[in-house]
Amino acid sequence: MRVHSYILIPVLFISLVGFGQEKPKNYTLSGFIKDAQSGESLIAANIYVKDNLRLGTSSNVYGFYSLTLPMGTYAIVVQYLGYATKEYEMVLDRNIRLNVDLASAAIVTKEVVVTGERPDKNIESTEMGKVDLSIEKIKTIPVLFGEVDILKTIQLLPGVQSSGEGNTGFYVRGGGPDQNLILLDEAVVYNPGHLFGFFSVFNADAINNTTLIKGGMPANYGGRLSSVLDISMKEGNDKSYHGEGGIGIIASRLTFEGPIIKNKSSFIVSGRRTYIDALSKPFLKNTELGGIPYFFYDLNAKVNYRFSDKDRLYLSSYLGRDIFSFDIASGGFTADFSWGNTTTTLRWNHLFSDKLFMNVSGIYNAYKFEFSSKFETISSKIETGIRDGNLVVDFDFFPSVRHHIKFGANYTYHIFTPRKGEAEFDEVKFETSNVADKYSHDASVYLMDDFDLTDKIKINAGLRGAYFVHMGPYNFYTFNDEGYVIDSVVFNKGKKVKDYIGLEPRISARFKLSKTSSLKAGFAHTNQFVHLVSNSYSTLPMDIWVPSSIIVKPQKGFQYSAGYFKNIRDNMFETSVEVYYKDLKNQIEFGESYYDDLRNSDVEYEFVFGKGRSYGIEFFFKKTRGKTEGWIGYTLSKTTRQFKDLNDGKEFSAKFDRRHDLSIVATYKLTDRWTFSSIFVVGTGQSVTIPERMYFIEGTMNFDYGPINGFRMESYHRIDISATYAKKNGSRKRRPNWASVQSSWVFSVYNVYSRANPFFYYIATENEPLSGKFKVTAKKVYIFPILPSVTWNFKF
Repeated sequence: MRVHSYILIPVLFISLVGFGQEKPKNYTLSGFIKDAQSGESLIAANIYVKDNLRLGTSSNVYGFYSLTLPMGTYAIVVQYLGYATKEYEMVLDRNIRLNVDLASAAIVTKEVVVTGERPDKNIESTEMGKVDLSIEKIKTIPVLFGEVDILKTIQLLPGVQSSGEGNTGFYVRGGGPDQNLILLDEAVVYNPGHLFGFFSVFNADAINNTTLIKGGMPANYGGRLSSVLDISMKEGNDKSYHGEGGIGIIASRLTFEGPIIKNKSSFIVSGRRTYIDALSKPFLKNTELGGIPYFFYDLNAKVNYRFSDKDRLYLSSYLGRDIFSFDIASGGFTADFSWGNTTTTLRWNHLFSDKLFMNVSGIYNAYKFEFSSKFETISSKIETGIRDGNLVVDFDFFPSVRHHIKFGANYTYHIFTPRKGEAEFDEVKFETSNVADKYSHDASVYLMDDFDLTDKIKINAGLRGAYFVHMGPYNFYTFNDEGYVIDSVVFNKGKKVKDYIGLEPRISARFKLSKTSSLKAGFAHTNQFVHLVSNSYSTLPMDIWVPSSIIVKPQKGFQYSAGYFKNIRDNMFETSVEVYYKDLKNQIEFGESYYDDLRNSDVEYEFVFGKGRSYGIEFFFKKTRGKTEGWIGYTLSKTTRQFKDLNDGKEFSAKFDRRHDLSIVATYKLTDRWTFSSIFVVGTGQSVTIPERMYFIEGTMNFDYGPINGFRMESYHRIDISATYAKKNGSRKRRPNWASVQSSWVFSVYNVYSRANPFFYYIATENEPLSGKFKVTAKKVYIFPILPSVTWNFKF
């Protein structure tokens, strides 16, 4: 790795020297780009010189842009997909502040729409594997039970695979689910699933922008090996009051937003709740449960205040919970489950100059799972989770039109609860009182430089330095071969247990072959200091987050990637082919003899460590405009793991290995009122471990299992369809603005031909063992046949 670092540092130095030699008489055009109707910041809007697309830039996550050009007269184009383009004639003989409000193309009459093509950002940029997803497009894709789901949408992209039927968990290029950094307004979301993973925690009505980075992540992101999913909440309409919502077959949602001080401060509040618990009661009132004892809810809220163009303050928060509890009176059994996320982000934007933008964020986020049960004289309680306090400082510096520098620092204080539990049986207590919370400090600094080396070569070079330290209290045990403790070392509270330093070089480059095509290549080294260790036999969201320690070493990832990008017909069609190779170190699994015993001193003694690798090729074809839009994505890949303590030390397929994965997504706008969508997915079946032989010892049936993940489930495939009917607005005469309601109906069918895609297999037996007719078979369980749904959406 030192070789990569030594190569990267001179590149950064040369680029920094280059901008220091900028020619005089350059002036800067800067400002903020917003939605004209709501005042929402438009992220990644394009600002460029009309006759030279290379002289341009994009707005950042807060809508700010900075474009430095030589003195002169320019035709400046401001453009954002789905909005009417604006064009300005500018005499740039001084620094100019230009704030731009863009109107949605859907509400602008054809006579005043300025048409224009999008700049070919996928050709010009150094980024590979980066996808920006429009919420409006996501809402047109067929969904399960009518619930719009960001995480299910990204599973339709090449290189991104589902973790199972109907599940929101996802794997990116052979990485595990914990190797994805999921951010909501900069706060880490540790568990993104509701209903045991069938729905995501992200309410689409509260979301402004979603960005997925599955290639080499830039240096401003860290702490994960595989991908970044960066989600930004809406800011709230600062011009007028609005509401929207929807009523579906299992959940409803409502969002309200408006100005606190017009054009200066705004708010948004958005809520969602399932009501399957309430709906089921009349049908199940005579059963033991009396209904389905489960529901989940989400609550998003955000306020902001603009002091001036130079200073703005944001406060956002999210709270989500799953509640599952039941009481079987006749059996004397009660159980309660509760799990969910909490995040709060306070951000301050400050503009030092037309070229230097700063954001400072203070963040709190937490995930917690709790379970308690009681049966006669037996009771138990289990808790696991993680809490973070986080301080982030980021700077964007725009020295010239072809130069963008980002730098900053990040500090996080982690508190882990890997597993706490207690049980009581006839007044005899068992508890993990000797397992304390774990504490750690996680800090990093980074520098990233995106610049044009020549007219054809563009480079993004970055360097991230990370420091992680695990702190006491902590007890380190030494065991003999029989598993008994023979020695221990005690670390008191606040004492350093173990620290790690990581130097992470990142570099990517673009070589432009023509105006419509380019080649790209990249390398990224990443470290991961927090880990999710999953018991593959568990179906509960109680997987355990643990820190790096004396025993648990940081995971390390090395990803190499290259791609060819080609646009056709004025960027109407985007095509790409990407290849990647990923080398993973210090991967973590439970040992083969793992047993969840509350008396165990510390769960990390049950871990085994190994390595992994993944490689593949991704094909992507996308149509970006017209009556018919959509994409085709195909991935051919292989993902393996190898542990000396598992599978006799032999390499085996990872449980998320998919040899083939194909997704086709299409949306057709028939009229202004009717839009039709369909998706088709097909992929290689999941890898699983099953018994190969069975035998009896004293009448008890035992199994010999085959190689780890040595069996494939049936291939997975399904088709979903949907139709959206936008109701025509009636006359607004004699009605106030707040009484004008726009509505639409979404009719969808999940799994149109009712494919019985396997959820899991189990071993079933028939007849008595000595009857001569004894039979053992593996049977398939599937959970989603054909499922129609209808949702009524409204805005006012």
